[in-house]
Amino acid sequence: MGKSSKDKRDLYYRKAKEQGFRARSAFKLLQLDEQFHFLDNVTRVVDLCAAPGSWSQVLSRRLFEGDTEDNASKRIVAVDLQPMFPIDNVTTIQADITHPKTLNKIMDLFEGEKADFVCSDGAPDVTGLHDLDEYVQQQLILSALQLTTCLLREGGVFVAKIFRGRDIDMLYSQLSYLFERVVCAKPRSSRGTSLESFVVCIGYKPPQNWKPCLDVNMSVEDFFQGCEIGRLSLSDKLPDYKEEPRSIAEFISCGGLDSFDSDATYHDVPADSTALDPVQPPTNPPYKRALELKRKGMFTRTI
Repeated sequence: MGKSSKDKRDLYYRKAKEQGFRARSAFKLLQLDEQFHFLDNVTRVVDLCAAPGSWSQVLSRRLFEGDTEDNASKRIVAVDLQPMFPIDNVTTIQADITHPKTLNKIMDLFEGEKADFVCSDGAPDVTGLHDLDEYVQQQLILSALQLTTCLLREGGVFVAKIFRGRDIDMLYSQLSYLFERVVCAKPRSSRGTSLESFVVCIGYKPPQNWKPCLDVNMSVEDFFQGCEIGRLSLSDKLPDYKEEPRSIAEFISCGGLDSFDSDATYHDVPADSTALDPVQPPTNPPYKRALELKRKGMFTRTI
């Protein structure tokens, strides 16, 4: 989060810089944990789609509060395709969350133990076409869920960003096969004008005799075939139709009315206010090379 952010008068933007967070999204995880307390007594945590690292900062501060003997057994792993600057007590991996090698790297860091908590604040670049954005986001969640089912211990918690639209009930229904409780939560730090919310899945309960296994050549539907949320095979007969109760997740607003309004901004910034430097220096984005070629006039379309 640097000086090029769109709205420097945003309250949470300012608070994040004052408290040393890399992005305002740190308050979303803080308010979710304030409501559900899923970070209490956890020792192994995985942060998927972690860049620039604000959620990893929150995890580091929550898990490593004080200097205790238990800190030696705690592990935080952050995974993203983008490079990340180091964070205290966090092991960063630049990798694809859908690849089996990523799973092996994480399990090696955990020394074969399962994770207590997995989270994902990732989202695609939005197009403004809500149906398309919701579909792509749900595919990203399912990809994160594939890795989560291989990593998470029974009874663990999974939290992910969602775009809440008219077809979100399908995702709630699919997640309810794997978790005891599925809640849709809207932190107060998330702008009210945004479709963004967070699905909090509590109590991981994998089906018996189902062993998830990542395979780059396997589709998402085939991966979940064994737990009855995948597609029917060609040899299967269509089941007799019967009306099933609609799966509606709880909706909870997190953060309390005493929290700052995410849509509020500073009207007047005092002239003697101190300018804060960026929390994290800029990293090299994947499109940096394209920008350099464009400036030199070498990035032109040939007809």
